[in-house]
Amino acid sequence: MNETKYAIDPGLLRILRCPLEGCVLSMADDSLLAKLNDQIGQGTLRDALDQKVDQPLQAGLVTASGTRLYPIRGGIPTLIADEAIPIEQVCFR
Repeated sequence: MNETKYAIDPGLLRILRCPLEGCVLSMADDSLLAKLNDQIGQGTLRDALDQKVDQPLQAGLVTASGTRLYPIRGGIPTLIADEAIPIEQVCFR
């Protein structure tokens, strides 16, 4: 896991929730981040508003359903639904 670079306090992680689903979040694993960053490098990764994601991801939080990732930028989780990255675009490429 990518917890070393941007560790989220376990107590905080237990109370963070997806603003859309209300489900728990977990740290994204390195393989998912690598796939997302590959797409960012290719210029094909989009967020929930269909805006191009152009900053590489160093960490992120994934919903329990595995449908979206919330980026962690500068060690701060970005829990804005419009900035979430739909994960299915990685799985079906």
